[in-house]
Amino acid sequence: MEGKRVKESTVLMAQLMTPEDANPAGNVHGGVIMKLIDNAGGAVAARHARSNVVTASIDRLSFHHPVHIGDLVTFKASVNAVGRTSMEVGVRVEAENLITGKVRHTASAYLTYVALGGDARPRDVPPLILESEDEERRFNEAKARTQMRRLEREREEGKRPAGDGMC
Repeated sequence: MEGKRVKESTVLMAQLMTPEDANPAGNVHGGVIMKLIDNAGGAVAARHARSNVVTASIDRLSFHHPVHIGDLVTFKASVNAVGRTSMEVGVRVEAENLITGKVRHTASAYLTYVALGGDARPRDVPPLILESEDEERRFNEAKARTQMRRLEREREEGKRPAGDGMC
């Protein structure tokens, strides 16, 4: 399978925040931002895999600053690393006050997607071609996160008795 460059699947998405996105104080709900992060990340993963994808996990969703009604929110998403059937996508969220021009880094997240074939089962994805030091750094950081997720999963499975009903 031929590899793909990071830039081939990168997505830049923007949306103006409106009153229906926010609480009575004018702050945009975190869930609205989360949905848009998943939309941007999913588009990147589908572009890379050229197939349907499903969200397997969301890691490290960190909110740094609030988003307000009237802000133009930009979602910058790209593939950080790929496995056999999965991809880690990083999404950076920035909010711009269109009156002042001030831009704030409001959130970041790492999401894992699994590519699906026509039979709705995981399918192989193209390898990732890294072209810059920044892409190499993101790839190495993603591999470290993958290892941490694996260890955490193993630890959770070992601690929890079978049938306890806990997630």
